[in-house]
Amino acid sequence: MATERVTISGNVTRRRIAAGSKSDRVGVVLDDGAGRIFTLRRAGGNPFSDAAMDELVGKTITGTGIVTDSHFIMDRWEVIPGARKSS
Repeated sequence: MATERVTISGNVTRRRIAAGSKSDRVGVVLDDGAGRIFTLRRAGGNPFSDAAMDELVGKTITGTGIVTDSHFIMDRWEVIPGARKSS
């Protein structure tokens, strides 16, 4: 589990998260294009439903925060203008 701050860029989409568990849901994820997909969270935000993360769906972003397991908990992000939209 990393505790250092990292910056990751990628496409934001919706995907099934935690299939088969009590937390099974469709959530917001960040696909970095290198085979890594992170459940996207905002530091201090609701981990299950966050309007700020919902607004990023379909956009390409660069975010800064920490990675814990398969979660990317961001405290800063920037939408990359003119980037190809995710489907």
